[in-house]
Amino acid sequence: MICVSIADVTADEACRIIREHEISEVRLDRIDFVETDIEQIFTSGKTVATFRPVDGIDDDKRKDILKAAIKHGASYVDIEVESNDTYKNEIKEAALSEGCRTIVSYHDYIKTPVMRELEQLIYWCFEGGADIAKIACQVNSMGDAARLLSLYAIGKPVISIGMGEVGRITRIAAPLLGAPFTYASLDAARETAPGQIDSATLKQIIDMIRNS
Repeated sequence: MICVSIADVTADEACRIIREHEISEVRLDRIDFVETDIEQIFTSGKTVATFRPVDGIDDDKRKDILKAAIKHGASYVDIEVESNDTYKNEIKEAALSEGCRTIVSYHDYIKTPVMRELEQLIYWCFEGGADIAKIACQVNSMGDAARLLSLYAIGKPVISIGMGEVGRITRIAAPLLGAPFTYASLDAARETAPGQIDSATLKQIIDMIRNS
């Protein structure tokens, strides 16, 4: 499954995109919306509600918006693993009550840690209440990419993604190795992370590999 990341659009545009794709990540930190738009957005289709920390918005506000997204039908909610326990637990409880699955995520925009640290990060995500652990790291070599892909051997629900040009292979391999889904951009001009592949191209590549 390919999850299209939505950012830098209006609420109405987000709804249209969600209706056109199998699953979409709604980057609430990068969408022009008001709170009354939440219901319309998250009843439009299958979604991942994501609200990364941004200046000027405190955790209580982010938490309330994510809980509203869950209430109105988000399929998944993404929580940063380094968030405080109260924040994580409140969102996890809200998700459980609505049948929404929790992704606990870790991001490193500079490097890919060594294998031992990656394994520790995976377990930290699950200790934080993850249904799915997401690891996204800057990939600076093929060795970095190989370490990220080896995380699928742990045998737990994992999405392991490499950022940057060298990390593109991890986005292609993810669903082939058991990830619930992989992330793509809507088109080549609208990446929400370095190295994202546009959804149409990514689907074509994955289908070609599966059919070969």
